[in-house]
Amino acid sequence: MAPHKRATIRTDHDDPELVARALRPDNTDEMETVVADETTVVTRIERETTGGLHSTVDDYVVNLEVAVDVARTVRDAPDGRDGDPAGTDATDAPPADATEQYDDPADTGTVSDADTTTQEHNE
Repeated sequence: MAPHKRATIRTDHDDPELVARALRPDNTDEMETVVADETTVVTRIERETTGGLHSTVDDYVVNLEVAVDVARTVRDAPDGRDGDPAGTDATDAPPADATEQYDDPADTGTVSDADTTTQEHNE
């Protein structure tokens, strides 16, 4: 069996514990996320193939962006929660950078859908 491919991703955050907790539910068996020190989250990924590693790292980066947004929302909420418990407070506006990920996507690669097939119709 060929050796596994590995990646280690280190990122710094104001609240690394919260970011790590937000990331862990999305981790697969091939991933481990830990808080290394007072500012650093470390995630180790191991996959059998380079393509699998690339895909998992891409997914992780998207999950990381969401986790950072969650941590920011919790941190910025006056009572440590993200707004009205019922979700009905119309005065809560999204942060000014809420559309950042849509205006400036991190991944601009091509997309393919292996489950979609095209059929030609001859008349």
